[in-house]
Amino acid sequence: MISITVSVFILTYNQEQFIAQTIESILMQKTNFSFQLVIGEDCSTDATRVICEKYAIDYGDKIKLLPSQGKNIGLIANYIRTIKACDGNYIAICDGDDYWIDEHKLQKQVDFLESNPEYSIVHTAVKMEYPNGDCEFFYNDNCLKLNDFNSLIHFNFIVSVTVLFRNIQSIEPLPLWVIKYPYGDWSTYLWTIRKGGKIHYIPDVTAVYRKNIGVSSGLIGSYLLDLGILEDMCNDINFNKYKPYLSSCLFEKQCDYLFKLNNRKEYKESFFLFVHLIRTKSRKFYVAKRYLHSLINNILSFFKKNIIKKDMSKT
Repeated sequence: MISITVSVFILTYNQEQFIAQTIESILMQKTNFSFQLVIGEDCSTDATRVICEKYAIDYGDKIKLLPSQGKNIGLIANYIRTIKACDGNYIAICDGDDYWIDEHKLQKQVDFLESNPEYSIVHTAVKMEYPNGDCEFFYNDNCLKLNDFNSLIHFNFIVSVTVLFRNIQSIEPLPLWVIKYPYGDWSTYLWTIRKGGKIHYIPDVTAVYRKNIGVSSGLIGSYLLDLGILEDMCNDINFNKYKPYLSSCLFEKQCDYLFKLNNRKEYKESFFLFVHLIRTKSRKFYVAKRYLHSLINNILSFFKKNIIKKDMSKT
């Protein structure tokens, strides 16, 4: 049996207009090692599965198309079953509506991780493509300094279509709490480096991320979901090494969430979170200060807008 170096992890659902380009962009990779495409197609209602099946027949030695479940199982269930089916030493992600533009992407990334065992994740710059056809190249120079667990816990700065990481999931499966959330990439990266692996950034544009398209596009960055993930990590013994830092980060994000709730005029939810923090956290004065400051600012802003409207109506 041929040893697989990289498994390219593809999730797709109702993406018939994109999936062929996605697959072709991966097949064009030039490497001195073997790689496979593992496609988790989630019972699409359009021609997505038919297209995937044709590629699986034509490239049977390279493509592993997971069997149809007979019904749509949802993004996170599809994510879990697909990552479990990855046989490679490394895993790369390319969702069914994204694509790669650098034919040496995998080679560059594998070469780096092979030569630097202290690193577990490598990602790159990316080209953003919007529904109206506009594009922009996204180079994040800050990523040169964001290279460890403590950096990644603040926010997910890794664009999934650019990433390659060590496949530790084959021997250390993702924790069960991951299935509670509609996306799994951030949790997977944190799980991968929880024992000290570092993150490397290559400032080359290797892939295209289609912005504001896809099932999870409206979910990424959601404070409420991120708070839930942080809480579960705090309660997971596998992350005990980082528990003090996780708790501190969770607290700061909860305080930020107070501000966001007030800003959205969701005062009831904000008040309940405020009471919870006052009851459970030691920094009560800090919580009260953040809460009242955001509430007063929001109220003042409301009155200011109304005064301006009245003045304009008079003229």
